[in-house]
Order: sequence, then structure tokens, then C-alpha cells
Amino acid sequence: MIVGASPRLRQIIIEVWKPLAVLFVWDVAVTAFHLLTTFREPPLPMTLFGTALALFLGFRTNAAYARWWEARTLWGAMINASRSLARLALSLTRSGTAEALAFREAVVLRQIAFVQAMRCQLRGEDPVGEIGRLAGDELAARAATRRGPANAMLESISAAAADELEAGRINPIQQSIVEQTLTDIANAQGGMERIKNTPLPNGFRFFPNFFTRVFCVLVPIALVENLGIATPVGSTLIGLVFLAVLSIGEDLTDPFANSVHDVPLTAMCRTIEIDLLQSLGRDAPPPLKPVEGVLW
Repeated sequence: MIVGASPRLRQIIIEVWKPLAVLFVWDVAVTAFHLLTTFREPPLPMTLFGTALALFLGFRTNAAYARWWEARTLWGAMINASRSLARLALSLTRSGTAEALAFREAVVLRQIAFVQAMRCQLRGEDPVGEIGRLAGDELAARAATRRGPANAMLESISAAAADELEAGRINPIQQSIVEQTLTDIANAQGGMERIKNTPLPNGFRFFPNFFTRVFCVLVPIALVENLGIATPVGSTLIGLVFLAVLSIGEDLTDPFANSVHDVPLTAMCRTIEIDLLQSLGRDAPPPLKPVEGVLW
């Protein structure tokens, strides 16, 4: 996620420079043809076309941003639920016995492993290493055989609570509270997977791309009569605006693609890891800092 209030025009140029370069060459060709021949271009209703296209792009961008914001909201709920689960584990283990402390550590470390595994799954990375680092090699090996390694971590937390209930160290009400918190976490997990696995309808992606390119092709033809030799500059600037809006909508469509525009999963997982490790009284890593204005 790009942070800071300063505009990042360079980032926009990097993303659209290829179609913009092609557009500039086309603008020059149209201008040269107009100046070197007697042919006069037909009038085109570019104002109407541009207005309709701007509304279409705005609608698509709003739909893409809604997905991005829902993804951020779900991860906010995940942070809150993780803190609640850690607080609950602490309250259930105030006796200080070895078994109680083992249960506390199991819940907290497995929850950290869960969010790290969830991050890796959403970004298409292998989560087994993160699970092994936090929850142990045995659970990592078990999770590696599952289609959803992160879900295996939730099941292990639930199993740990069930073992405590069976041993008589917690009562059914306390165990049900743990399960309710795990249900909240699973609901957030399901929402993230829905966003990841359900792309925008094809029409939302194909038609804005197609009509934006058609518009950019027609712009110099409509402007050359009035702008003359300045047509490449004016047309390219107009094209930059529309291509930038198109690119923004495309970038926001998948908030878990591990690009500079995505939800900062690594930073939020680090926040959870810090808070939960400190609840155990352990040393925690420092918060993640932006790298060249980007928080990952």
C-alpha cells in the first residue's frame, strides 16, 4: 500500500508508459497526416463519448475500491479477533500451572501462525515455513498436507480448547467463548477467500479496457483540426488521465496480489505478531516500516 500524502506521478507513469508511448506515436502519425495532406477528419462526438466513458470508468473504479476496502475491513476484524483470542487465553490460564501456560502458548502462537499462513495463501506463497517457525514442525507437516494450511491452525486451536475442556481445566461456557471467537476469525477468513477467488465480472474488466483504448485512438483525430502541431501533447495528456484511471481500477481489483497498491498484509500480520508475543511476555520484532513509500 502506498503511504504518504505526496502524489506518486512516477508510479503512474511506470504503470501506463507502454500504452502511453504507443498513443504518442499514433498522435504524431495523425498530426503528420493532417499537416501533410489535404484530407480533413470527420467531426466526432468525443465530448459525449468521453463523458460516457468517464462514468463507466468511475463505476468500475468504485466497484474495485469497494473490494479493496472490504479486504482492509476484514483484516481489521482479524486483528481485533486475534487480540481478543490472546486476551481470552490469558484470562483462562491465570492459575499459572504448567498445563495452563502450555495452553496459553499454544493458542497464541498458533493464532500468529494462522494469520501468517493466511497472508501467504492469499498471496500465493508457501505458508509451511511460517507455520513451522511459530507452531512447530509437527503442525507444519500436518498443515502441508491440507488444501488450506491456515484452516488447519484454527482447527488445532479448537482442538487445544477441547482438550482443556476434557481435562476439566476450563468449563463448557469458557470453551464456547473460545469457539465463538474462532468463528469470528473463520468468518473473516471466508470473506478474504471470497474476494480472492471471485474476480470482478469479465465485463467490468474487458469493456473499460476496450473502450478506453478506442477513445485514446479517436482523440487525436478529433483534436488535430484545432490543435494542429500541438495535438500529440494534448492528446497524450488526455490519454494519460484515462489510462491512469483505468490502471487504478485494475490495481484495486485484487487487493491480495502483492503489489504496491494492495492491502498491507505483511505489516498487519506483523502488528498481530507483536501484540500477541508481548501478551506472552516475549520479545517481539519491530513494526514494519514503509520501503520507498510503500507499506507491504
